[in-house]
Amino acid sequence: MNPLVADVLRAAPVIDGHNDLPLQLRALRGYSVAGLDAAQPDFHTDLPRLRAGGVGAQFWSVYVPSDLPEPEAVVATMEQVDAVYRMVAAYPADLAIAYTAADVERAWAGGRIASLIGIEGGHSLATSLGVLRSFARLGVRYVTLTHNNNTSWADSAAEQPAVGGLNDAGRAIVREMQRIGVLVDLSHVAPVTMHAALDTAVAPVIFSHSSARAVTDHRRNVPDDVLARLRDNGGVVQVTFVPYFVSAQVQAWAAAAGEEAVRLGVPDEPDDWPAAPAPGAAPVSRPAPEVQGVTARPEMAAWAAANPRPVATIAQVADHIEHAREVAGVDHIGLGGDYDGTDALPAGLEDVSGYPRLLSALADRGWTAADLEKLTGRNMLRVLRVTEEAAAEPLWPLSPAR
Repeated sequence: MNPLVADVLRAAPVIDGHNDLPLQLRALRGYSVAGLDAAQPDFHTDLPRLRAGGVGAQFWSVYVPSDLPEPEAVVATMEQVDAVYRMVAAYPADLAIAYTAADVERAWAGGRIASLIGIEGGHSLATSLGVLRSFARLGVRYVTLTHNNNTSWADSAAEQPAVGGLNDAGRAIVREMQRIGVLVDLSHVAPVTMHAALDTAVAPVIFSHSSARAVTDHRRNVPDDVLARLRDNGGVVQVTFVPYFVSAQVQAWAAAAGEEAVRLGVPDEPDDWPAAPAPGAAPVSRPAPEVQGVTARPEMAAWAAANPRPVATIAQVADHIEHAREVAGVDHIGLGGDYDGTDALPAGLEDVSGYPRLLSALADRGWTAADLEKLTGRNMLRVLRVTEEAAAEPLWPLSPAR
């Protein structure tokens, strides 16, 4: 490892904004958490590779599909939260639940990886402030306002806006989140929602896993006018590694694949949301699919063979980080890999051990140790602290250390 990068990771380990391992535990292991202290080739994530990657804190995403009926989504999200707590309990020498910036620092001091929880999609709240507060009491530290479907109160980037960003209920939810110390996450939302949330926010907001739209014009990325406002808000954009978001070539390939699928009449992918284990039932294990998406369908085999997917690069990820730094400022950038939530990753960033390679690439571009430390962890620690200080009634549980 580059000696400068090694020093950076000792001083400020990575606080990653988004990892979907709980979803993969449900899908592939029936929520069994066994074996994560050894290599797990079905996943992008295991404890040895988190250590190798210099990860010191992880926001575990407790994602459930946004087209689930809202009451069902609440139950499924509770199961995801439970999976995080069981995972941490199974590896007490390696993982520690964290709710606050001080908890994160205590975990580091004890040689453990701080585990925080983020809900990916406001559908998991069922438009209920009581549900929001209940999740906060369970330790949820951010809520992404939408996933890929609009809610009744917020517009997603993946659908046509329906309420003009946020309606009155949406603004009330944002205000309540900040009142109780839950971070407002603007990944997945439409630009009009980003602006509406920034108009409402009185504390920093985050993007847990988004990149720069000026570099790759994908709907999931953040426009420059929002990045500029993020600087004034004090928030952080945690740049993601998803190839469709960081590589214009991969994005164009995906669009061409979609057009070919329509031309051939290939049906949409079936819903593959796996059932949770029933009480008393043994965990069900399924093999991980080698390829996901429409190009895995037999009808697309000839096209896929003639049109191999381009490979995204570390340099492209670094371009997004540098653009976000240029527009928002070095105090407003972070990392949100989206590991175990995407079917492919850039070369050199194939799993959670890859962060040092990205940091080395940035060091080669002239980044100082102080600036790299802001990117890896110090900026997110600041956002956590400011959010805690701004909360009138923080509802996260008392730290086990207190």
